[in-house]
Amino acid sequence: MLWEHFNIRRGFGLRLMYYLKKIRDGYVINQVSHIKLPLFEPSPIIRNRLIFSGRVQKVGFRLETYELAKRLCLTGWVKNRNDKNVEAEIQGENAKILFLIKCLKSLKRASVSDVAIQELPIVDDETNFTVIK
Repeated sequence: MLWEHFNIRRGFGLRLMYYLKKIRDGYVINQVSHIKLPLFEPSPIIRNRLIFSGRVQKVGFRLETYELAKRLCLTGWVKNRNDKNVEAEIQGENAKILFLIKCLKSLKRASVSDVAIQELPIVDDETNFTVIK
């Protein structure tokens, strides 16, 4: 009897978490769609590995990175790391990558305390941006 009660409550909790994540994701997508993009001067194509530290997991940070990278026509990937940081490899115009970093550092629901940046070689055949689960 106790086990059945636990499973019912656990199932409710899982469903609630699912819906709360859906609401958060909708909020993030809406926020990114309203960011006013500047007119960018052409700049060199580069690829950077970025490691964001601070409160950057469980706040929609990867989704924000993904949605903004798509809007900026950047390629690469983003993933959570085991050390509670978020890592990304981002390729595109330097000015657009700097804008993406500036936007992510200014998020209210996350708290980026540091961004480590490492230059990498360009990946020629990359065509999209993905979130690695």
